[in-house]
This record gives sequence, structure tokens and C-alpha cells, in this order.
Amino acid sequence: MSVATPLSKIFACKQSQVLAEKIAKAYGQTLGNVITSTYSDGEFQPSFEESVRGSRVFIIGSTHPNSDHLMEMLLMLDAAKRASARHITAVLPYFGWARQDRKDKPRVPIAAKLVAKMLETAGATRIITMDLHADQIQGFFEKPVDHLFASTIFLPYLKSLNLDNLTIASPDMGGSKRAYAYSKALESDVVICYKQREKANVISHMELIGDVQGKNVVLVDDMVDTAGTLTKAADLMMERGALSVRAICTHPILSGNAFDKLENSKLEELIVTDSIPQTKEHPKLRVLSCAELFADVMLRVNENKSISSKFLM
Repeated sequence: MSVATPLSKIFACKQSQVLAEKIAKAYGQTLGNVITSTYSDGEFQPSFEESVRGSRVFIIGSTHPNSDHLMEMLLMLDAAKRASARHITAVLPYFGWARQDRKDKPRVPIAAKLVAKMLETAGATRIITMDLHADQIQGFFEKPVDHLFASTIFLPYLKSLNLDNLTIASPDMGGSKRAYAYSKALESDVVICYKQREKANVISHMELIGDVQGKNVVLVDDMVDTAGTLTKAADLMMERGALSVRAICTHPILSGNAFDKLENSKLEELIVTDSIPQTKEHPKLRVLSCAELFADVMLRVNENKSISSKFLM
């Protein structure tokens, strides 16, 4: 006996409205109606203006700081749960607070685990996200997690560049696994940057492991925040004889003076997705949309189909 596919509805948090509209269009339906009321002190209340009873609800929103973005996702999950939605999927193109995935010194929180528990408590029955800062964050959830890889977006673009003597680089030791996966797909060499930090976002020293002489280098990372690591790595590689240096970063946080660093660096191009909305444009910044990827996976989830073909890494 076949089981009927539940009616699906897609809603957007304010911070991801533009991306959600692209996802909904690729999915084949319009966004659901949500109205947010705001009190004078900044407290806000989202409201679904249509029934979600018995539906599979997808709520799209990246949870990058400030904390209002996470809070809006939690409130919408809670509202869907209390409105008797059958399935509630939190679609997090960027899973914020993920850098705090362990105790790296005494008396600090593990924020990624806390956020995971909050999402589940609020009502999420499934999580769809992309390029987590650390793969093991999936284990912080007790609900199913579909962890997508932006390599499905970036690899076709890289191949279209037809770069000779291509070398993939990781800006730090922690990203070596990601770099090796790209190098395997592109049949290229790999180099690794070794860096030491004074504190968060401040690099005291960087060294290069490998040869980039005469190579076109592509740095690969999951996110770019202040762009300090990427620009320093790019400048170092050009000093060591690289022909060109590009960078691929899934999540463009680009805080502080990141755009100034990008402008003054020897990076030829910074390639990102639209998981985090950008208010600034820059000639070195190229944005590739992840809408088709998320829409396809959401369709497969709704129809109970396999999504394993979306995992290139």
C-alpha cells in the first residue's frame, strides 16, 4: 500500500528571503505567507497566515549572527509545531555558531551543540544544511541531518575555467580533508597552509607545505569571515611563484574590513554561494546560487527519495 506524499509548504525567515524565493521557484511553488509583528523594544513575533496542519513544512533561514536570525528560526519552528504541522524541516543554508563545536579552552560553551538542541526542542524534525564547519556537528542532532556539499556547485565552475597546472590548497590543517576531496575530483595536486593564531581572527604566522611554483592555485574553505587567512595565504603563494590564486568559500560572512583585505590582496577571485545574503558588490566576488541544490534535495525529501547523488564529497 503506497503512502501519500504530504502537502509541502515553504516559508522564509527574513534574513534569507531572497534565497528562499529562488529555492521556492526551483521547487515549483510559491513561498507561504508569514507576517512578523515587532514590538517597540525589538521583540518580534512571526505568524503563519495560512494553515499548515498535516503539512510538510520547510522553513528556510541561515542562522549567522546577529542572534535575531537564530531566534526567528526557533520561533517559526515553534509556531509550526503548535499549528500541527506533520513534518518540520529546518533548512539552514548556513549553520551559524558552528565554530564553537568543542571546548578549545576551559570554561567555554559548545555553542554548536546548544544550537542543535534548541532547533530540535523548538520543533525541527529534520535538518537540511550545507558545508558544516565540522562534519561531526551532525552527531549533535538526534534528528535526521542532510548535510549537503557545495562541491556540487563549485566543481562545474572550476572545470569551466580550464586552468592549467591546477593545484588545490587548504588555508589551514583542519581543511585538508576538504582540499583532498576537491583534488581527487579535479585530479590535481594539494598544498596546505600551516597557520598559528594569536586569537580569533588574528594570524601570527603562516607557512606553506608544498610547491606552488608555476601553478594556478585554488584555496578551498567552508567560510570566509574577515578574509585574513585567505588573503594572507594568497599573498604568500604569489610570493612563492604561483601564477594565480583563487578562493572558494561556501559561506561569505565577510565581516569587519574583509572587503578592504580582498581589494588589497593578490586574490584573483573569491567564489562563494548565496547562503548568506550580501549587501555589497565587489569585482573580485563571484556568487553562485545554491537554490537549485536545496530545491532538488527538498523535493527528494518530500517524495521520500534518495539524495545520495548530491554527495560528491
